[in-house]
Amino acid sequence: MKSFRHHAERHRSDRIGWLRAAVLGANDGIVSTASLVVGVAAASASQSNILVTGVAGLVAGAMSMAAGEYVSVHSQADTENADLARERAELEKDPAAELRELSAIYVTRGLDHELAGKVAAQLTAHDALGAHARDELGISDAFSAKPIQAALASAASFAIGAALPLAVTVLSPEHGLIFWVSGTSLIFLAILGAVAARVGGANALIGAWRVTFWGALAMAITAGVGALFGAAV
Repeated sequence: MKSFRHHAERHRSDRIGWLRAAVLGANDGIVSTASLVVGVAAASASQSNILVTGVAGLVAGAMSMAAGEYVSVHSQADTENADLARERAELEKDPAAELRELSAIYVTRGLDHELAGKVAAQLTAHDALGAHARDELGISDAFSAKPIQAALASAASFAIGAALPLAVTVLSPEHGLIFWVSGTSLIFLAILGAVAARVGGANALIGAWRVTFWGALAMAITAGVGALFGAAV
């Protein structure tokens, strides 16, 4: 008699929750802080004032990312919980109708009516709410909202991303600060884009180019605004 062993597979979709928040936070940290530093430097501020501005931007940005991500993802979680509560009530009120509904879903996915009915019956007996959550509502563990995880990942990754251009600001000579901060920040963004794309299973070059382009645009516009206001003072 053959024995069957469970083959555990790791899919990239399992990473989508924390990966999205982490990449978004790090990207925003690099772009916003580098743009802030470059913009203030273009306005002819002193290096110490630029550094203080950058640190303030890091703290404010990390807190803003955490709060925004928590509120956003918590709203998603509230919606999911409301849908699950409604589905639970419908299962208690009319389980036969819910069984037919689940069977119809499997028919639309390619099963014949007899097999769809058997699959729906077995999954309902095992975990009725879980079956409806997954196959009717599209809610699964891999994609379910996790507000605390998303908030912490966003804040931490923003702070790490923002610390990179700040470190360059400290180490760079004052007369070449704009060049060094903008140049190294574009390199950081390219690496981030490539790594994020690689982890997510996408093309690394496309990921690097996409992130770098928008980062360069943000820094160029901010530098232009800083130079304009610096010239007006």
